[in-house]
Amino acid sequence: MTDIHEAQTALSDVAARTLANATKTVPMLPSITPRWLPHFLQWTPVEAGIYRVNRVKDGSRITVDCSSRDEKELPQTYVDYEEWGREYMLSAVNAVVDVHTRVSDLYSSPHNQIQEQLRLTIEIIKERQESELINNKEYGLLNNVAPEQRVQPLTGAPTPDDLDELISRVWKEPAFFLAHPRAIAAFGRECTRRGVPPPTVSLFGSQFITWRGIPLVPSDKLEVSGGKTNILLLRTGETRQGVVGLYQPNLPGEQSRGLAVRFMGINHKAIASYLISLYCSLAVLTEDALAVLENVEVDKYHEYAHQYA
Repeated sequence: MTDIHEAQTALSDVAARTLANATKTVPMLPSITPRWLPHFLQWTPVEAGIYRVNRVKDGSRITVDCSSRDEKELPQTYVDYEEWGREYMLSAVNAVVDVHTRVSDLYSSPHNQIQEQLRLTIEIIKERQESELINNKEYGLLNNVAPEQRVQPLTGAPTPDDLDELISRVWKEPAFFLAHPRAIAAFGRECTRRGVPPPTVSLFGSQFITWRGIPLVPSDKLEVSGGKTNILLLRTGETRQGVVGLYQPNLPGEQSRGLAVRFMGINHKAIASYLISLYCSLAVLTEDALAVLENVEVDKYHEYAHQYA
């Protein structure tokens, strides 16, 4: 005989789940990052996708006089411009999303299939945008640092002295450092070793460590290769003659700054297509608005001697 205490006396969990609805999340994408660089940049709209940076030829030739109480003749001067400034053309990051109408019609509850396909693709496009702002061969930050603004670390690992050297190159209202998270961790280790733990600041609802009051902003788009990477320091904004992001305003189907989504139609296979376009670029207005600490080692660790009373 079966033991009465071992016999099932109520509906099992497995059977009960046949009548229950699971709460479903939207699709999660591990490659999504905070993308702090676009948040910290100041953005300037452009006309016809072109932005020209005009510079003065030689400011040292401009003569002025601190007037005394005599009647001497004042110096005559003028400001000469470069005849043709550098022009920046907006670049495009594009993708076409295809969704079968049967899928969007039948399987859009509780989450809309078209919206989720567009959302995830837009996330990927914005990740690529941040990478281009840093690494693009034409306008990316790393490829627009002047030779005299390139610094080598003293010991390989990023030290407070190294970051101070960067500040000496971008001393006119520096806005933020930009570094890979591993480089920021390496800098933290060097600070700990010296007994000067860096303070933190809250920005955009998140915590950032700082040095000399300047936040260290993380981005995994600064590549780590062979255990080495780069750390950037930027001044931002047109009024400060810094680094500015560029975008095209008033796009058809505009969803956000420089980003547009347009319906392309349905083909004979009942597949609906959507074009996603993001137009952007970046300009360094003066050479001293940007500096880089190159060949930063991120794998250097220390043994700390602990003393107990």
